[in-house]
Amino acid sequence: MKKILFLALGLAFALPSLSFAHGPTRLKTVETIEISAPPAEVWGVIKDFNGMPNWHPAIKESTCEGCNEVGANRVLTLQSGGMIKENLEKYDEEGMRFFYRITEVDPKVLPVNNYSAWLIVEDDGNGGSKVTWKGAYYRGFTGNNPPEGMSDADARTAITGVYKSGLKNLKASVETK
Repeated sequence: MKKILFLALGLAFALPSLSFAHGPTRLKTVETIEISAPPAEVWGVIKDFNGMPNWHPAIKESTCEGCNEVGANRVLTLQSGGMIKENLEKYDEEGMRFFYRITEVDPKVLPVNNYSAWLIVEDDGNGGSKVTWKGAYYRGFTGNNPPEGMSDADARTAITGVYKSGLKNLKASVETK
């Protein structure tokens, strides 16, 4: 009986502390925008895995090996001078979508870890397009008690800003042609 009581007391004290011992939760961000242009026209702008500087204001330049082929690697140089390395993992020309993953980034440049995303163009049903950019990632610091600038909120704010500014600029550049 004493053994059961000690076991029960031990579990009672251990379980609450175990619930705080896990790391960060995977975060997700989804942003969409409606563009007054046919999907083929919008896809024509974003389908080039190396063409991001043509429509995203934060990207200064891009270099790419094997672009638009699964396995392609690109290096994005940001207007701020930072760099992000990415890998194209899925590319569906007919479905107007691609999936990529960040393979290397300084968390001070973009406070995320294990980031992957889809960029998708669809018909909006009214002669225009719906573009969806959705990503999943962890915050830049994957341990407990992240330092300033590396929290879940910091990661979510950064990715939301990247998506919104890119989609807004994409819309403006396509609709003013």
